[in-house]
Amino acid sequence: MSVIAATTQLTCFGDGPRTWDALTRGRCGARPLDPTTAARLNVGAGYPITGGSDPGRAAGWLVAVLRAAAAQAGVDAHRERVVVVVGTGLRQLTDVERWALTASPCPVDQLHFGSAVRAALPGVRDVVTLANACSAGGHALAMAQDLVETGEADVAIAAAADTTTLSMQAMIGRVADRPTERVRPFDRDRTGVLLGDGAAAVVVAPAERAGPRLARLLATGLSCDAVHETAPDIGGMTRAMRDALHRADREARDVRVVVAHGTGTALNDPAECRAIHEVILADRGDPWVTALKGAIGHTSGAAALCGVDVALRGLRVGAVPPVVGLGVPLAEADGVRLVRDRPVAVPGSLTQINSFGFGGVNAVTLLEPAC
Repeated sequence: MSVIAATTQLTCFGDGPRTWDALTRGRCGARPLDPTTAARLNVGAGYPITGGSDPGRAAGWLVAVLRAAAAQAGVDAHRERVVVVVGTGLRQLTDVERWALTASPCPVDQLHFGSAVRAALPGVRDVVTLANACSAGGHALAMAQDLVETGEADVAIAAAADTTTLSMQAMIGRVADRPTERVRPFDRDRTGVLLGDGAAAVVVAPAERAGPRLARLLATGLSCDAVHETAPDIGGMTRAMRDALHRADREARDVRVVVAHGTGTALNDPAECRAIHEVILADRGDPWVTALKGAIGHTSGAAALCGVDVALRGLRVGAVPPVVGLGVPLAEADGVRLVRDRPVAVPGSLTQINSFGFGGVNAVTLLEPAC
């Protein structure tokens, strides 16, 4: 059995505790783009981490969360076999864009996170990078659990980082009828997704290892449906959910909390509601459902692990934060118990974290209290 020994994240609000506080207060971290950029991209806002646009921003955030999580868990890469699995959607694409636009070259070896990770944790045995779109962090967590449970590592750290890029903003703008000002997950009048800067790290360890035990990491279910380049597939979503439940030996009706993917887009939100209906509600479950992107934006490859960090904090205090930006729920959410307006008290119990990526790369994680 694996446990989570530490977790941390960085979002537009700051670190994990600050992000949790903002979520429970119903705050939105969206900030308007400058008018010229907004007009050119047809994108109204973003959810940035403050600190300028220096080269290597994503790697810098990754280093920060890795060091913080390793310190919390007492990880010593010189004494333990430590492997780091990094999930990302875009890696250091901002540096490539800067190179193309300003002719300021970036060393190619710095576009990979390996050197940054080794500098952050000297002695680490191996660094693996997965570029699995918006579910990359969930895939990294699944691999980290496998490494620990097969004995390939004494400790594995799943980490993820992504930063907002001009090219992704331009893609969002091309499919929007009008510029989106904020993300509104599961809202009837949602207008689309916006990007958020983010990074997160989760330390996975065997249950017998001395040190903190924040939760039991039961399983991560995976699927790759490849039905469409960007559109979600309900079948792929449900397969990932059922795979997680099967691996964890749990019943769908036992899920009490769902941290949804909730992108605030025309396609994802109805599909995710239907998947929750087909898997959990059909088994007589009635979980509380929340989503983070209305508060922190879509953090791309970091989204799954940001969700895990929030889920762990919720397990510890017995609460679920509201869906920020939700006014009137969409019709497909009928019967889905969305958390609205204020946090709800839910004693620590089985929690599901959804992440669904472009190309149908899906990851669904199940956690429960350590004991």
